[in-house]
Parts: sequence; C-alpha cells; structure tokens
Amino acid sequence: MDTSLKPAHIDLPASPRPDQRPDPNHADCRGVASVLSRVGDKWSVFVIMMLGDGPKRFNELKRMINGISQRMLTLTLRGLERDGLVTRTIFPTIPPRVDYELTDLGRGLSRPVEALGKWAMEHLAQIEAARTRFDKRGEN
Repeated sequence: MDTSLKPAHIDLPASPRPDQRPDPNHADCRGVASVLSRVGDKWSVFVIMMLGDGPKRFNELKRMINGISQRMLTLTLRGLERDGLVTRTIFPTIPPRVDYELTDLGRGLSRPVEALGKWAMEHLAQIEAARTRFDKRGEN
C-alpha cells in the first residue's frame, strides 16, 4: 500500500495584489469573526427568526424557542441589542411590559438567516444520513 505524503493538489490560487491583501494585523478578520460569532450562534439565529414577523415579549420568545433557558435568552437578547440588531422597549405598565423588535439592521439580517434556516430544514435528512455514513466509517 502506497502511503506517500506527496501533495496531490498543487494548483494554488494567484496571490492577491498588494492593495487587496488583508490587514497584516488581521483586524478585519477579527472584526468579521466577532460579528459572525453573534449572528451564527444558534440562539441568535432562532431569536432573529422569531422576531422576523414583528415585536415579541420575552416570555413569548421563550415559549417559541424550544430548549432555550431564561438566562440564555436574556444573554442572547442583550448581545443582539448591543450589536444594534434588536431594540428593547419598556412600556410603563404594571407589571412593566418589555417588547423586543428587530432594528433595520436586524431586519436586513433576518432574510439571510431565514434562508439559512429554511435550507437547514430542507436538507436535514440528507445531513443526518451523511453523518450516519461518516460515523459508521469511523467505527471500522
């Protein structure tokens, strides 16, 4: 059996021009990574999807998002608010009513998030089958 470690794929993409190279400190990558970690977080995705059709109260969101704890919903909403994706409105009633709603920025994000969620639902069976095949291969 030949287990040579010679590279099989030696065609490399052209190097970017100097004016297209990323910041040597990778600040742009870190910035994008911090945004993607927020919007790619599973709870953030669910919250954004649930707020896509209008404002919701905290307990309403909690009931809609199966499996999220009160603490995790609080942290998720706070993070989304900090990033400017969600607004929190307190109404002076007794008890106080608090509504959460997507901002314009959040509504712009809701379209790709909903598309990603729809894609995941449509391909769930295929992904689970692929995982099963992969896991069985690893058992041998």
